[in-house]
Amino acid sequence: MELQQEPAKILDFEFLIECIVSMSIITASVWVPRGAAANFPTKYDVDEKELARISQLAKLHLEDAEDKLDHARNPEKSKPELDQSSEDEIPGGATLSNSQGDIDNDLKEFDLEHYDSDVGDKDQSPMTMLEDAQSLAYHKSNAEDPYINLQDSEDGDEEREELQILSTDNILVAAKVEDEVAHLEIYVYEDDADNLYVHHDVMLPAIPLCVEWIDLPVGQPALDSNLKGSYVAVGTFDPDIEIWDLDTIDCMYPNAILGQGSDGLKTDDNSEKRKKKQKKSKRVNDKYHVDAVLSLAANRNHRNLMASSSADKTVKLWDLVTTKCAKSYSYHTDKICSIAWNQKESTCLLSGSYDRTVVVADMRAPDAAFPRWGVESDVETVTWDPHDANLFYVTTEEGVIHYLDVRSAPTTPAQSKPIWTLQAHDQSIAAFDVNSNIPGFLVTGSTDRDVKLWNVQASGPSMVTSRNLGVGKVFSTRFAPDPEVAFRLAVAGSKGSMQIWDTSTNAAVRRAFGNRMPEFNEQVKERLVGLEEDSSDSEEGKEEPDGEKGWESMEED
Repeated sequence: MELQQEPAKILDFEFLIECIVSMSIITASVWVPRGAAANFPTKYDVDEKELARISQLAKLHLEDAEDKLDHARNPEKSKPELDQSSEDEIPGGATLSNSQGDIDNDLKEFDLEHYDSDVGDKDQSPMTMLEDAQSLAYHKSNAEDPYINLQDSEDGDEEREELQILSTDNILVAAKVEDEVAHLEIYVYEDDADNLYVHHDVMLPAIPLCVEWIDLPVGQPALDSNLKGSYVAVGTFDPDIEIWDLDTIDCMYPNAILGQGSDGLKTDDNSEKRKKKQKKSKRVNDKYHVDAVLSLAANRNHRNLMASSSADKTVKLWDLVTTKCAKSYSYHTDKICSIAWNQKESTCLLSGSYDRTVVVADMRAPDAAFPRWGVESDVETVTWDPHDANLFYVTTEEGVIHYLDVRSAPTTPAQSKPIWTLQAHDQSIAAFDVNSNIPGFLVTGSTDRDVKLWNVQASGPSMVTSRNLGVGKVFSTRFAPDPEVAFRLAVAGSKGSMQIWDTSTNAAVRRAFGNRMPEFNEQVKERLVGLEEDSSDSEEGKEEPDGEKGWESMEED
């Protein structure tokens, strides 16, 4: 059965690569709670210590890139070298002719292999971008620089005001690939002004697949319970997990790397050893992932812990203080695509895999036999019910939602009995979320391009409304975490655009959840807030073949 499923997964990756090459795409997003971000984000400060770290990292990346380029040009160099006595031998026992050997000897005097090399000392190390940066004069402010006559004026104050984040602003982080360039876009959403704009962005080395917000400064020598921050962890096609400070603008490198790439952050003098470590191993181990990181989950009760799942079929538990892997778990037999911590039993982790099973594991007992549930197809997402810690949701590749009770664990996965199941979409449910402020309010997003809102009651689930928001195939749907904006829904997908839908302005939503929202004295038009599009984006939007499934033509139930 697994062999029959592989072609479908290959097609999914082909579609992802096609989107990346031909257009932009948003693969994941996460909200930042109000008040967590700094009011005035700071500019990246490059002191001597940071400059040394950057220079070392740049050199390591350059050496790694040169090795890969050399291997691509001369793949035979990676093969074991033959004995000197057999240099001129070829398969079948034949040898090179004397004339060919004479030609090679004649050409050696010209040293054509190093024709393009710069003239100089052969033992000299390669020049990097920041090789001589430490010899430059550096001043913390323009006032200390004797060569600057015009000091900072009102322009600096205006720039500071532009970067200001108010306590009523919402921050939204999106993992995006545009024109083959991977980066994070940090949006600011002003609800009162119906305004969404990009505050700043962060360049990434590989295609991002998942993001998670963290409120603890990473790599601190001691854990202070009162220590707060605003960071984002990013899982990519590369096995490493990068952690970036959202309160610092124009960062060149992440604050921490969880994985084998963290070896490059060390600044010891053994450069040859670091260079060897830079060549990443593909063997599954207990220290780091060796394949794409598919999901991240920060533990809100134990703030120094974060879990990650990967295509290498393992779950890793990370200590954010030491930035090391504390434990590795291998209880699935295929790629693990989604994980989630229980909000009350803070050591219990829910995980879903392409092996068509869902596991609830206690991280304190890695060798225990964990309860396991089975579903009809590959798992896409798993989510705990924030209003009942015993219940959880599972969405699958065939568009089905399973609602399960952890207290009713089956003897075998085939004997799983959900509370209810729902055929929500005809295609894969790639995005799913439960509103943490409004019980029973669900959202599903599918590769069929539709976003559907659901109302779950004691009698079961019922669809509230369905919309095509013009984001393409839906890969991310997220409710805002703050009660003041509980009905705001962020939606993104294969077109690379982010839309904020105020679901409280929808008539069907008001009928279903009217007792939980403010009353409107007059007719309300639905609010959909996105970035201002340029002419090229507008032309692309006109080509969207939504037909009768467009925004205006959808009928409400």
